[in-house]
Amino acid sequence: MTKAERNWVLYDVGNSAFVLLVSTIMPIYFNYLAGNAGLSSVDYLAYWGYATSAATIIVALLGPVFGTLADTKGLKKPIFTATMLIGGIGCLALGFARQWMVFLIIYIIAKTGFSGSLIFYDSMLGDVTTEERMDNVSSQGYAWGYIGSCVPFVLCLGIVLGAGKIGISMELAMMISFAIVAVWWIGATIPLLKIYKQKHYVERKPRAIRNSFKRLGVTLKNVRNEKKIFLFLLAFFFYIDGVYTIIDMATAYGTALGFDSTKLLLALLVTQIVAFPFAIIFGKLANCYKTERLITICIGAYLGIAIFAIFLREQWQFWVLAILVGIFQGGIQALSRSYFAKIIPPEKSGEYFGLMDICGKGASFLGTTVISLISQVTGKVNIGVGAISVFFVLGMIVFRMATAEEKGEGKKVRMRFGEDGVS
Repeated sequence: MTKAERNWVLYDVGNSAFVLLVSTIMPIYFNYLAGNAGLSSVDYLAYWGYATSAATIIVALLGPVFGTLADTKGLKKPIFTATMLIGGIGCLALGFARQWMVFLIIYIIAKTGFSGSLIFYDSMLGDVTTEERMDNVSSQGYAWGYIGSCVPFVLCLGIVLGAGKIGISMELAMMISFAIVAVWWIGATIPLLKIYKQKHYVERKPRAIRNSFKRLGVTLKNVRNEKKIFLFLLAFFFYIDGVYTIIDMATAYGTALGFDSTKLLLALLVTQIVAFPFAIIFGKLANCYKTERLITICIGAYLGIAIFAIFLREQWQFWVLAILVGIFQGGIQALSRSYFAKIIPPEKSGEYFGLMDICGKGASFLGTTVISLISQVTGKVNIGVGAISVFFVLGMIVFRMATAEEKGEGKKVRMRFGEDGVS
């Protein structure tokens, strides 16, 4: 990879430490705080889901505007830096929270900063590499993010599990852990900030914020006319719902079922290790097979995972679930990102990735909210988790419609110009 590609990948290594913390240790620590306050396991899962939903809906509302602003010449890097710092400093502040409601409020702020930074980070892909290398570079980002995040995670896990032996409290152990992740995240961002240059942009005009809303309106109209892009975004909304919900709620789900916390954390560490080679494998497979075919396979696999989760009863089944998620998680995320980058105008990547983020965050909001509501109404978390399988079915159907639309466009071009390219 080029230096620009490597430094872009390195940010995935940094921010993935926060993702792993959110999906593993953080829900368990929140359960500790909630338990001290007398919350039941069902309410604990529900409140965690509501907090995650709140963060996603905030970014869904801000994302398109941020994305449109980021396409303006000279603005992408500073706004990216600001959102990254909000996330990193918020992560550090979590270590000082001792009351469960305060913890959730800080978590929402940190998660909002993290999610906002990804809009700009994803839209940088077209600036750091070529279209031919997008699948591979995108996959490398997720792959090294998975394995790289294990370094701070193992340190944090050792501190949290060994807190009693080294003579520190759980609160101090978590404070140190949050600090480690924040420093890792911000530190891994510095190389990208040093060398990144925005190649695709629109010229800056007076009243940038007002103009960003105007451009966003034009983009929304164009999306309705670009049937292929519209259908992909709709499909992405459905199938990524399950992916993000599983990432956000896996540890909370296992904890609510009464599984051993240490084994849950180790199982999710296995997910990261398994995801590393398989993310790279899917990137290599994209050189041999069409990206849309590989995405379809991943959606089908996640449908099977969601159905399997309904019948989760034993700890060993959670380990199987963790391995299966590791196999397909990087593939579906990386290939979706690179596929979308190929079908949108590169100079408007921020705007379009902002719209993509609406779909991703809106779906995640819907998924975590559905799990929380159904779990509270029925008193059974398995039923709530099982509901997300419907979204994979809908995602598969609409994605097939999107690929059929793309084939239809290609056929029209061939009919117009002929096999030799002459009209």
